[in-house]
Amino acid sequence: MSLCINPHCSHPENQDTILFCESCGSELLLDGRYRVIKELGGGGFGKTYEVQDRSPTNPNSDKTALKVLKVLLHNHPKYVELFEREAQFLTRFDHPGIPKVDPDAYFTFYLHNSNTPIYCLVMEKIEGLNLRQYVSQRGKCISQKLGIQWLMQLLRILQEIHQHNFFHRDIKPSNIMLRADGQLVLIDFGTAREVTETYLSKQSAGEVTGLFSAGYSPPEQLNGQAIPQSDFFALGRTFVYLLTGKHPSDLYNSQEDELYWRDAVPDLVPELGDLLDRIMARVPSQRPQSAASIIRVLEVLYHNLYGIDNFLTRPPDDLPSQPGDDDAHWNAILDTPTRVASNTQSKPSVPPPMVPLPLPPKADDQSFITHTNELDPQFINRCQEELAELIGPMASLICQKTFKKNPNLSEADFIKALSAKIPDPEKAEQFQQRFLA
Repeated sequence: MSLCINPHCSHPENQDTILFCESCGSELLLDGRYRVIKELGGGGFGKTYEVQDRSPTNPNSDKTALKVLKVLLHNHPKYVELFEREAQFLTRFDHPGIPKVDPDAYFTFYLHNSNTPIYCLVMEKIEGLNLRQYVSQRGKCISQKLGIQWLMQLLRILQEIHQHNFFHRDIKPSNIMLRADGQLVLIDFGTAREVTETYLSKQSAGEVTGLFSAGYSPPEQLNGQAIPQSDFFALGRTFVYLLTGKHPSDLYNSQEDELYWRDAVPDLVPELGDLLDRIMARVPSQRPQSAASIIRVLEVLYHNLYGIDNFLTRPPDDLPSQPGDDDAHWNAILDTPTRVASNTQSKPSVPPPMVPLPLPPKADDQSFITHTNELDPQFINRCQEELAELIGPMASLICQKTFKKNPNLSEADFIKALSAKIPDPEKAEQFQQRFLA
């Protein structure tokens, strides 16, 4: 059976032996090679399908290979830009932790009797579950041992991405797939950015969109100031979820501006807790500056805890020696400031030979939303989540611009200001009722 991808087609199911939809007349063999088999999912802005690649041009390939087709249904310039960026990004990489995309896998498709393009991207099909689905189906959080293994895997993927001057900007459990063989794959690169002089100049001028996933994105991303180290923060928050089974927002104390997560992990290894806290430092400069530096610390930690070396990139003899009580050694490995007094939850003492990693100092960066006369970041996050359900991805941009223009509004006035940006009066009223009823 072949499916028609016309979103307005009344009967999209067709026989596999015809070229045009019997209901609407649109083509069924997309780009001369792809047959759509079934719908996998989607929302208001696009859909994903499973397709067969029947390319006649490569005799060495499997002519019925299963792949994933992403279809953009709304041609807003911003959405098209993000879609094209994802295609351009993925064609540059050949890594088991990044979906593979052929150079010619991005194309436009026209429905029958229509001059409006539908943008399409075909990529490798990742068999498995995303980590949010995995934890939900498993029914409990993962072990610290598996957590360290997965953290090393994902950091090696980020190392590959960052070395090419890209960063992801939307790391969270639903954007990480787990294959049946244990390989993790980072997906959804529509928000990935390349660090160029143009990007940096736009960022300094405040012209970069502040995309934000509540609970996972770092504070600087709300202001459009994301950098590669922003990926580390989101990765740390992801592992808080994996180790606790709780969304980071449920562990956040807005009055104290602290994430109280450590007590939710039974018998937490202090070194792992310290490292994750450092990765999640509020100020980017206080986070580790490279994926390689974090991997080196994790290799030492994993070897010391479990004595198993099959997850290490180097043999045990090549690992750094035990630092003893030398905090400077750990600071040198992480390329971060020297030890300061901890302002997080108290932690038990650690017997030798392992030493807790020094924690970052309390953030004192006035560019972040911490002033008492400004709106609570958690309240802004909730506004964005509720707004996104009604209008989609543009919710982050609307919340960001509204906050920047009116940072001292009351919560009620902020809700009214956001609702005024919603073109549909019914949805605007629905949004207000969620907060003000």
